[in-house]
Amino acid sequence: MKLVHQQDGLGCSFACLASLLGISYKKVLCLVDDGKNKAKHRGLYCRDIVNTLRANGFTDVYFQYLKPKRKRGIYRDGTIIFIKKSKRYPAGHYLLRTNDKWMDPWLNFVNDSDVALAKAGYRKRLPGVPIYAIFIK
Repeated sequence: MKLVHQQDGLGCSFACLASLLGISYKKVLCLVDDGKNKAKHRGLYCRDIVNTLRANGFTDVYFQYLKPKRKRGIYRDGTIIFIKKSKRYPAGHYLLRTNDKWMDPWLNFVNDSDVALAKAGYRKRLPGVPIYAIFIK
């Protein structure tokens, strides 16, 4: 999977989808209903991501709230994690598990950062508390 950086303030889920599907960020915006508006103002919910993956050939995909016992299962390639809202991530944040690392679509994020400067990169550890996971079997 290739690194894809987010191009909108709430576009981390779109970047994770683009990386997982092997397409560009702009193509993912077209796959989602009202994608451009959602990337700027709302972002995607886990259900939106699951529906997009199902519409693009992933048949066995689902999301779950992460209770402590389920957190062990998040380390499979292709898993998308939603990080809980915090001071660092006021809207939460999505990351994608790939090659035993976490692909972060906005690695250099700071609270008042400009999205035009966003760079994608890999992290060894999650930058916050994971509360939802999208699993692909």
